[in-house]
Amino acid sequence: MKRRLFLENFVLTSVGILLTDFSFGTTSLKTENNEKLVILHTNDTHSNIDPFPKNHSKYPGMGGIAKRFAVIQKIRKSEPNVLLLDSGDIFQGTPYFNTFNGVLEMKCMSKLGYDASTMGNHDFDIGMDGFLAAKKYADFPFLCANYDFSNTILSEATQPYKIFRKGGLKIGIFGIGIKLNGLVPTSSYGDTIYQDPIEIANMTAATLKKQKCELVICLSHLGFEYQDATKVSDIKLAQNSENIDIILGGHTHTFMEKPAIEKNKRRQNVIINQVGWAGLQLGRIDIELSKKSVGNQNIVID
Repeated sequence: MKRRLFLENFVLTSVGILLTDFSFGTTSLKTENNEKLVILHTNDTHSNIDPFPKNHSKYPGMGGIAKRFAVIQKIRKSEPNVLLLDSGDIFQGTPYFNTFNGVLEMKCMSKLGYDASTMGNHDFDIGMDGFLAAKKYADFPFLCANYDFSNTILSEATQPYKIFRKGGLKIGIFGIGIKLNGLVPTSSYGDTIYQDPIEIANMTAATLKKQKCELVICLSHLGFEYQDATKVSDIKLAQNSENIDIILGGHTHTFMEKPAIEKNKRRQNVIINQVGWAGLQLGRIDIELSKKSVGNQNIVID
């Protein structure tokens, strides 16, 4: 069996861990050949820099950049191959955004060491010029495969995909965004051309496969699932995809107790995960090729 097909048969476990003093449990998937990969991910953090207030009715004292940083650093100290990814909607939601126009969010994500992000619809809330000004403080790439920015000031600010090497693995990561019309004022995205997300996702994944990527990850801001059957979602993308192994989603603020598993056009497994919003959880997926296994936990930032 080729390593590219390792997700055909896998063991998947999911545990939500409450963090007290930044401690957490994890599935043990140790390997001698260094082919274990830990994928950490967030989505829809919406400018939530501080924890929620202690008197918050639903999330008292939860979340916050500092706690997330502590958890990420602890994981990095124990794991040699870690990717930290985001699925968009970094902007909008607290006075920090209104005051600093996205600069603080970019600085914080750079400090946390994000490897890549895609753009959500709210990342256009201060227009393309505002996003570009804030992006100067980002030490990581923005991946947007189905937004054609050729005729805009973002023409060289994003890229469709990026290939990473971790522990001998070649990992292709790309981004897919939601249709902006109706969600974002036309003046905020200008001459951006929205391209069919499923078609572009399959084309990009095929390109990554040709470049011999053993794992293909899609950072999606499409939304997990909709009652409206005409809307493209992560579920639809997975079912109509080829060559995509993992979809890390956003937009619908979906808290998932465990990842969804869908069959693609070739009847192969696609993992879909999302961790709500506001930085309340940090998603973690552990992958070990040698055992053809996957472990998952969404860590609650308490």
